[in-house]
Amino acid sequence: MKRILSILTLLFIINACDDGDLTIDTIDFSEVTAKKCDLKDIIYKVKDSEMLILAIPATTFPNDQTPDGTPITLPINTTNQVIYRQYSSTVSSDNICPTVPSANPSLTEEWKATAGTIQITSTAIYAPTTSNGTKITNYNHYIVFKNVTFQTPNGTQVYENYVFGNYTTTATALAFGFDTEVQKSTCDNRIFNFNGSEALILDVANYATLFENAVTTTPRTAVIDSTNKLTYQLYSNTVNDTYFCTTPTTPVLSQEWKADNSVTDVSGIIEVTTTTLWTDFQHTIRFKKVTFKRGNSTFYLGDDVLYGSFITTP
Repeated sequence: MKRILSILTLLFIINACDDGDLTIDTIDFSEVTAKKCDLKDIIYKVKDSEMLILAIPATTFPNDQTPDGTPITLPINTTNQVIYRQYSSTVSSDNICPTVPSANPSLTEEWKATAGTIQITSTAIYAPTTSNGTKITNYNHYIVFKNVTFQTPNGTQVYENYVFGNYTTTATALAFGFDTEVQKSTCDNRIFNFNGSEALILDVANYATLFENAVTTTPRTAVIDSTNKLTYQLYSNTVNDTYFCTTPTTPVLSQEWKADNSVTDVSGIIEVTTTTLWTDFQHTIRFKKVTFKRGNSTFYLGDDVLYGSFITTP
C-alpha cells in the first residue's frame, strides 16, 4: 500500500510541475543553407517537410561589416517574424515565395515566435585581385535567436540560444576598371581616373613639389594622410571632370571609400616618377600598399598598383 501511495504521490508531483508551458519538441536546421525569396523579404530554410522562416526587412542586412562584439539586435515582433512550419510531405520554396503560395502539401503545424531577439553579425567575404589585393564579393550574416519563445499547439517552446545560421548577400561590385591615363582637374589640383560611373581621386597638398617639371632619378613620394587624400567614389551614372568642377545634383553618389592613413615606410605610399616626353613632362603615379575603408569594411588595393600617367607642359 505504501508503495502505491508513493507512486501516486510521485505522479502528482510530476503533473504539478508540468504547467503546459514547455514541450520536449525540438527543431534543428543547423545543416541547412538559408535562401531568400526573390520578391519577398523572407529568408527560409527547408528540410524535408519542415520549414524555418525569418520574415525581416532586406534593409536589415547592411552592405558592411558589424563592429567586433556589436551585432545588429532586433526584437521579434510583427515586423521581424520567426516561424516554424511542418507540412504533410516534402515542402519547397513554392510554399512560401510566390504571391499566392502553393497549398500542396498542406500545412499540418505552425509555431510562431512571440518573444525574443534576433542578433546578426555581418562579416566581409574576400576574393584576391592583382598585386596581392583583395575585393569584397559577399557579406556573410550569422543569425542567432536569443530567448526565442514559440507558441506551439502544445504550449510554448523556449530556446535560450537558437542558431539560425549563415545567410549570404552579394556585395555591390566595384569594377575598378580604370585605364592608365589620368587627368588633372581643370578647376583645382586633383588628379582623376574615371571609368564610367567610377572615380578614383587623388588630392594632394604638395602638388607643385610632387609633380615638379623635372626628371626624377629616384621616385618622389608622399604619404596618404589628412592632407594627401585618395578616394574611390561610385555614382549612379557616368561622371567626368566637369561634374566635379560644377557638382550638379545628379548623378548621385552611391558609395565612397577612403584610403587609410599611411604607416611610415610601410603603407599608404604615393610614388611619382617623372620623365620627358618631347618638350613636355610625363608623371607616372603608383600606389604602394593602400587599404580603403568604408564604415567597418576594408579592402586592400595591392602591394604596388599603377594609378596612371598625365602630361604637363612647362
